[in-house]
Amino acid sequence: MQGIDPKHLRTYVIRPALEAIGLQSEAAEELLLGTALQESLGGVFLHQGNNGPAVGIFQMEPRTHDDLWANYLAYRPLLLAKMQSLLMPGMTKQDQLAGNLFYAAAMARVLYLRAPDPLPQAGDIAAQAAFYKRWYNSPGGAATTDAYLAKWNAIKAA
Repeated sequence: MQGIDPKHLRTYVIRPALEAIGLQSEAAEELLLGTALQESLGGVFLHQGNNGPAVGIFQMEPRTHDDLWANYLAYRPLLLAKMQSLLMPGMTKQDQLAGNLFYAAAMARVLYLRAPDPLPQAGDIAAQAAFYKRWYNSPGGAATTDAYLAKWNAIKAA
């Protein structure tokens, strides 16, 4: 199975989403691409099925999503307005995690933005894998930094 072409995902989804919310950088693009590869194989699946509540190519859980809106975005009006501009009318915010790739990418970046540590440098994929594990998947989550690196290296070899 193959998801969205990683170069296309980065160029046509991640980068424009980050630009729309004013948080684009090479490091952020790499981290979000690695996150999508790790969480959904770059869009192979959009829901965990019976394994859990997470949805979208970044596999964000609805509770995490709602917490970001209530306890982070609500206190940052400029970023809040930018996030609202990505919303599609007629869909709940949670449904947009699966159906609106720009929104899902921006929400993943907001989750990382909330972390107290700065993003690892662009090109330091091992540090990005560790950052992902600590701030996105959590120390108790099933993902590993080795799996993240293996998925990243597989796209570089392709």
